[in-house]
Amino acid sequence: MQSNDVRMLLSCAVPTAAAGVVAAGVSGALAGGEGAIGAAFGAVVVILFMGSGLGVLQWVAKSFPQLFQAMGLLLYLAQILLLAVVLAVFQDTTLFDTTAFGLSLLAATLVWIAAQARAHLKAKILYVEPESSPEGKPTVQGPKS
Repeated sequence: MQSNDVRMLLSCAVPTAAAGVVAAGVSGALAGGEGAIGAAFGAVVVILFMGSGLGVLQWVAKSFPQLFQAMGLLLYLAQILLLAVVLAVFQDTTLFDTTAFGLSLLAATLVWIAAQARAHLKAKILYVEPESSPEGKPTVQGPKS
């Protein structure tokens, strides 16, 4: 993984983890220990799903650039379906508060998407690979004075 990929991942995961901590604190105050566990679990699920998705998407962009857009759409669809499966599996659990889990899942997802959009806007990604001169020296363009 290249340094700009790691930078993108960190700039998304750190705010999402912070939102998870806030959600766990609020849920712990409102719903007790089960609320805090549910909120923390919701944030962890989002970080794992979205982080792995970002990793897969970066790999596809480097390996198969012609499939990037289609893979991005397919990946987001798969993530939403997997989140629906997770919600269905833990629907009647007594391990944690499901309301806190669902609200934390939603909040962490929105924070991740906002952080990813911000990171992409701030990234200095070259759209065209600049040509290098044969000797590694910059070539002079235009008239010499």
